[in-house]
Amino acid sequence: MRRPPFLHLGDKVGIAASARKISKAELTPALRFLSEAGLEAHIDEGLFAASDQFAGNDQHRASYVQKMLDNPQIKAVIFARGGYGGLRMVDQLDFTAFQQNPKWLVGYSDVTILHARLQQIGYESLHATMPINFETVSQDALLGMFDTLKGKYPNYILDSTPHNRNGEVIAEVLGGNLSTLYSLLGSETFPDTSGKILFLEDLDEYLYHIDRMILAMKRAGKLQHLAGLIIGGMTDMHDNNIPFGQSANEIIAHHVAEFDFPVCHGFPAGHQPDNRPIILGRKSHLSVQDDKVTFDQNLPE
Repeated sequence: MRRPPFLHLGDKVGIAASARKISKAELTPALRFLSEAGLEAHIDEGLFAASDQFAGNDQHRASYVQKMLDNPQIKAVIFARGGYGGLRMVDQLDFTAFQQNPKWLVGYSDVTILHARLQQIGYESLHATMPINFETVSQDALLGMFDTLKGKYPNYILDSTPHNRNGEVIAEVLGGNLSTLYSLLGSETFPDTSGKILFLEDLDEYLYHIDRMILAMKRAGKLQHLAGLIIGGMTDMHDNNIPFGQSANEIIAHHVAEFDFPVCHGFPAGHQPDNRPIILGRKSHLSVQDDKVTFDQNLPE
């Protein structure tokens, strides 16, 4: 995978909305954080368009993102928020100019659609917090995002958790939001998981939905040949009156029990305050041991 250039003080950073709408008031605190980080936010009135729940209709959102991709003065595009909507406009995007002047695309949740598209054409991107969350995420999450964009590769040492499976591997990491990846299943945009470390997180899902999505990915052959599996936040899960009987982590552990790749649960990324950055598409070192988990993205090029 190719890595976009890291940022320098004074660089322009575009803010785009590929899914749910955002207001000026919601964005204002993030502009201050960007300025304090030495970056210049680039927006225009089109960012605040609204069409029902979306940031403008599909064509508008695609056109706005396209302007950000095509502008060589913009060195990164940070997506304002997630929600739902990227799937409706991703096929309208043309990455020709992007490939001539690559830049970081940053976000999580629904932005998984765009991460998958970049993995398809061979570029790294950054799974990290978004402007709608800048005021509420942990310092490790917010400063980690800015540090990564400026050239500091993520390197984490974490406590071991239940349902982990020991092992060690060096491989590219890909993935993101489970529900969003599930929506790509069967399409050419679904990333090639063979020999890769798959990262998954999700929010606000029924436990039987988690079971369905993991089982569907398994039946489609997307889990059998993984090099490793990282499970981030499985946040605000729901159950029915008759309990499903397993937590989200237990469901996933059950469905991958027959495989032998290392598995890390409880990784600090996803829909939670401690949403630390992960460079998707980057070769990474994952080591899962009885007493700790190491995830290092500072490997030789």
